[in-house]
Amino acid sequence: MLSYKSFCWALGTTSFRTENFNKTIEQQLSLLNGFRQLPENQNRQWEANNAMQSRYYDYMKEKGFVDGNASNKPKDAREKTSGLVDIGLITAGRKLTPAGSALLALTEKNDFAPDNLFRISKDGYIYLKQLLKTYNPIDGGFVRPYLILAHLLCEFDTLTMEEFTYLLPLCTSPACTESVIRGIREIRAGALDADALILSRLMDMENYAQALALFLHTDVCEELICEIGMNRKSRAYDKAYYPLYLALYDFYRNGNPNAVYEIFLATKQINIGTWWRNYLFTTLSAKTIRKEGEKTLRPTAFDTVLTESEFKTAFFRIMHLMKAKATLSDYLDLNRRYIKTTDTVLFEDGTVRFDILPRHFFRLIDSELYAYAYQPCALLFEDCPIEAIAPCLAVDEEAVIRAVGDELGVSLLTAADAQRVLEKRRYQRLERLIESKFTDEKLLALLAHFESRADSEIRRAVTDNADVPTIFEYVLGIIWYKISERRGRILDYMKLSLDADLLPKTHAAGGEADIVYEYAATDAYPAHTLLLEATLADSTNQRRMEMEPVSRHLGQHLIRTGNPHSYCIFATTDLNINVISDFRGRKFIPYYDPKDFTKYVTGMKILPLQTSDLKLILSRGMTYRALYPILETAYQSFLPPHLWYPECISAPLAKKETESR
Repeated sequence: MLSYKSFCWALGTTSFRTENFNKTIEQQLSLLNGFRQLPENQNRQWEANNAMQSRYYDYMKEKGFVDGNASNKPKDAREKTSGLVDIGLITAGRKLTPAGSALLALTEKNDFAPDNLFRISKDGYIYLKQLLKTYNPIDGGFVRPYLILAHLLCEFDTLTMEEFTYLLPLCTSPACTESVIRGIREIRAGALDADALILSRLMDMENYAQALALFLHTDVCEELICEIGMNRKSRAYDKAYYPLYLALYDFYRNGNPNAVYEIFLATKQINIGTWWRNYLFTTLSAKTIRKEGEKTLRPTAFDTVLTESEFKTAFFRIMHLMKAKATLSDYLDLNRRYIKTTDTVLFEDGTVRFDILPRHFFRLIDSELYAYAYQPCALLFEDCPIEAIAPCLAVDEEAVIRAVGDELGVSLLTAADAQRVLEKRRYQRLERLIESKFTDEKLLALLAHFESRADSEIRRAVTDNADVPTIFEYVLGIIWYKISERRGRILDYMKLSLDADLLPKTHAAGGEADIVYEYAATDAYPAHTLLLEATLADSTNQRRMEMEPVSRHLGQHLIRTGNPHSYCIFATTDLNINVISDFRGRKFIPYYDPKDFTKYVTGMKILPLQTSDLKLILSRGMTYRALYPILETAYQSFLPPHLWYPECISAPLAKKETESR
């Protein structure tokens, strides 16, 4: 019997594909750590132990990690954790490895500040080391996906998303990688296309060649179609291809024009039928296809077949091309999520490339590191120094800095010089990001989505690796950067973890909820710090959830800095009247340091701001210079709370003439 053999690699498994990727991984490490500490789970085997796996599912549910009741608890428990085994954070027995324990320790300390040559977050550095070690078993051999990516990025500098999706994962051996590199060059020269390269990879495999030979020399029946389909899950899944074969044969070999609609109907029964319909038809409208028939067909490989053998060959090749592309497309999301955890690779403008430091780091050692690309790594589970993974990874920092300077055309003598230049480039990238992704119009639309809690739209517009409250804080930071005329170190002011693309990512432990904006003295305001607090808690929960942390953050800041001009803005979608009242009361109530009662401030300036008014500020181009006196006047008012916000905040904002940035 013909058997399926993998033709590509993938990072992780499709059963562990989740939003809030970093946060989910960190939560799972914490959950597994707690679960294993329970007496009934210590020294118990996980493998083939449905009772223990069911207990873990119940434990996840108890801790609020999963909802509902899974029909197969053991399977769900396995799937929720399988991806962590692949990258060495837990063992197959679902115990934390030293690498997993190191990542959990960072999370518990909420300590992600960069301390490495790459200038990436501490968790990103752990993920980088794990991805450098991660390997896939492929057809009796091994491949390390990240090393393959590094090699191709050193070869080409950038990959298109098509190349990243469909061609990079085909690099499973030295010969395959060389073939893909040649193929990419030919594709870029216009002499080849990606489909041809994928088919070449498949047809070079023995099982595909054997399957085609069997197909060509056997009468076609449903059983044969299932056999040559080599479905990786079950032969039965390929039964739906038999009616498609018959309909295609009826049109292209028998010349029956009525068969076109039957072809369309047959594709509807195939799991990946969308791929076939996009290949065969110019429209997806059943009504149009039924009415216009062959006029709706695209030019395809079936058009040139002259013999039975040629028709079978075309069907076989297209069948497996569609399957391969559907698989590779499915793996794209996984591969991108895992690679993004390293904070070394940029996914922007439809391309994939290294950030500048990783680019020069890996260029210096490409040939030496690539020698490890087809070997397993015995250190996968270990929290080891990067040079232990491969000696060539002990790269001289000065060499990397010199290479960066050469690219930028500047002289970089020290790491501090490099940091200044890299920070400037980072802000240039932020400006491009704002111009493409966060225009005023898009920000206004996002604020409306926050108000209606259109979470799927928010994630689609920004990122799915952060929860919506974190995205709200990030968007508030971008808006305030614009209000502040794009002055100030907003990437430092936002107390968030950002990925390599400068988009937010959520961590399990959380941290400061503040955006801490620093303002130097001007003729419009004194030197001060503005603490921006963002919440999506509904009006009934705001007082319970926000009063204490907002007051504490500002109170501690004022005691620590001694600057009486610093204050806080509390931004939300729907203000609660008692939140307004409580914050206004803070103007008159002293705040004490709970550890030293001799330290206190006599009052605090906390001003709430609703997103409806934030939209007004943004849409009218109001700057901070114009906004500050409105807020200061409002603070000094003695109106009662129910009149104070509409008359002292909303009304002046509505009357203020537009001031262009």
